[in-house]
Amino acid sequence: MNKYKYSNSNKRYYTLDYYYKQKYNCKIAKISLNMGLTCPNKDGKVGFGGCIYCSKLGSGDYAGRKEKSLKEQFMDVKEIMKKKWPTAKYIAYFQANTNTYAPVALLKKAWEEVLTFDDVVGINISTRPDAIEKECYDLLEELNNKTDLIVELGLQTIHEKTSKLINRCHSLECFVSCVKELNKRNIKVLVHIINGLPYENKDMMLDTIKYLNNLNIWGIKIHMLHILKDTALEKMYNEEKFHVLTKEEYVDIVSDQLELLREDIVINRITGDPKIDDLIEPKWLIKKFGVLNDIDKEMAKRDSVQGIKYFPNN
Repeated sequence: MNKYKYSNSNKRYYTLDYYYKQKYNCKIAKISLNMGLTCPNKDGKVGFGGCIYCSKLGSGDYAGRKEKSLKEQFMDVKEIMKKKWPTAKYIAYFQANTNTYAPVALLKKAWEEVLTFDDVVGINISTRPDAIEKECYDLLEELNNKTDLIVELGLQTIHEKTSKLINRCHSLECFVSCVKELNKRNIKVLVHIINGLPYENKDMMLDTIKYLNNLNIWGIKIHMLHILKDTALEKMYNEEKFHVLTKEEYVDIVSDQLELLREDIVINRITGDPKIDDLIEPKWLIKKFGVLNDIDKEMAKRDSVQGIKYFPNN
């Protein structure tokens, strides 16, 4: 018997697995795809170089190879997943770089193609809030009427000083405007944030959660900043040696964030998942399940659950 409201595994927060099991009554697995797109923060439209933490694969380290067709990318992973979950259904996840930053005709072709793949029940589209044009919003609304659509928006932090430091090249106002436009079209919004950004303290990280509580978002991904080889962040770290959160600090901060976060917001991710060969710091991220277990232990120690300290406009 499940002890907690939004969990089928006695987690003390609203798990994505629970959300999908309630909706589809089966395992739902994501398959990451790569359309070979770029980013307005790389090609000069809004900036150059991308965000300072972004890998050479555009945060698509686990996406398919762009040299392959979408069908080939999808089938490569599906064949592996079916051995583990024979009755699973799938989410086609457009992950690498900015997946609304292309001509609408190209996007329409790709998004509609994956809907023809067997056992696909939905699409996740990862993008930036400054990279959705009017015609693209219309296309997303059309797509939302056909499938289980989630648009993933990178925010990372509400603090403008940090945003400039990490070269995000969009404002908080731009993010909020995008969320509201997606809300108007009844499209679910999933927000990415990063804990441990250079020179942010715990209160600043908690403020980001408090701010998001007052927006109409469906889900959240909480990442730990990881410093990867051959990034601008690696260069900054080598020069400035800014503080990198310890595992104990991260567990404490995430537990506080969960307590503050509205209980209806679905937790899609609660730690980072970097490629070991590219990781500079923090090394403790390599043991992902150890981090997850420590968060569970801390929440149990507190006898706490998601949303226990949530108050509107806090």
